[in-house]
Amino acid sequence: MSKNLEILKDFNILYLEDDESLLKHTKDALEDFVANIYGVKTTVEAMKILLEKRVDVIISDIQLENENGINFLKYIKSKNINIPSILTTAHTDTNYLIEAIKLKVENYLIKPIDINELLDSLVDVLLPKVQEKELKKNENIIKTIGAITDSKQVEIVKYIFNNLDENNNFFGSYSEIMDKFSISKPTLIKLFKDLADKNILIKIAHKTYQFDEKSLNY
Repeated sequence: MSKNLEILKDFNILYLEDDESLLKHTKDALEDFVANIYGVKTTVEAMKILLEKRVDVIISDIQLENENGINFLKYIKSKNINIPSILTTAHTDTNYLIEAIKLKVENYLIKPIDINELLDSLVDVLLPKVQEKELKKNENIIKTIGAITDSKQVEIVKYIFNNLDENNNFFGSYSEIMDKFSISKPTLIKLFKDLADKNILIKIAHKTYQFDEKSLNY
């Protein structure tokens, strides 16, 4: 059964490969499936990306020019940067495999890279993150519903949570919500006031609201 590649669209990938041709080819192939792919040739460039961007998975060649991908992963782990990783290599060296196992690397792919195999591996790595995020969202919905009294507002709460961005911001107006749901403006205003009073959803700008997950830890 083919895997759901759609889940990759919200994730950022760091790809470390010193072969410029392979770097471009793989980067071009992956960019249609992921949110962002940052392709670099050195560990210095890779470290810069890690410090400046959100990275969800690292794909790294083992044998880089004058460098080693395994040593790079060891280094970032020593700095408490724990990001799922996939190693690529042209050699089936047992020592490398043992080192990869010790590092708890998620996968180990032999070159030439099969793009379908790489995509499947990315899905395997990221699916638990997607499932965890979905479970957390459902838990927050249930807790929020428990904090309000009017059952008619449940669908609105679900809509808000399904449209939070990665920073837990919701963008929308009363009229936009009323266009989607059969709800009166006074009822909708009361819902937002109730959520604000409980510090669950705070208005931070025009048509912009911030969800505070900590407010549900009761």
